[in-house]
Amino acid sequence: MPRTARLAAGLLAGGLALAPLAGCSLSSNNVSCSTSSCTATLSGDGAEAEILGQKVTFGGVQDGKASLGVAGANVSCAEGESVTAGPLQLECTSVTEDAVEITASLA
Repeated sequence: MPRTARLAAGLLAGGLALAPLAGCSLSSNNVSCSTSSCTATLSGDGAEAEILGQKVTFGGVQDGKASLGVAGANVSCAEGESVTAGPLQLECTSVTEDAVEITASLA
């Protein structure tokens, strides 16, 4: 394979690998992404953000656990816990009375 074809194939493969990470958006919450994960702060019942192509919804906090929904899966986690929800691995890095900060990566 000629050098330029190998280079083009490598760039295409690299671009496809990073494509899912470029898709973080938000409704009214703070979302930021690195090359391997996204961090989001969701506050207020019903808050949502699109992270790695998945809509993540926040259902509130009860007994120190945040309720989250991803791709039809409902999970809850306390501060420091990690859970898998749909195609995402979520870590609840901070849980307060009315907000959760999560770090999400592809499971």
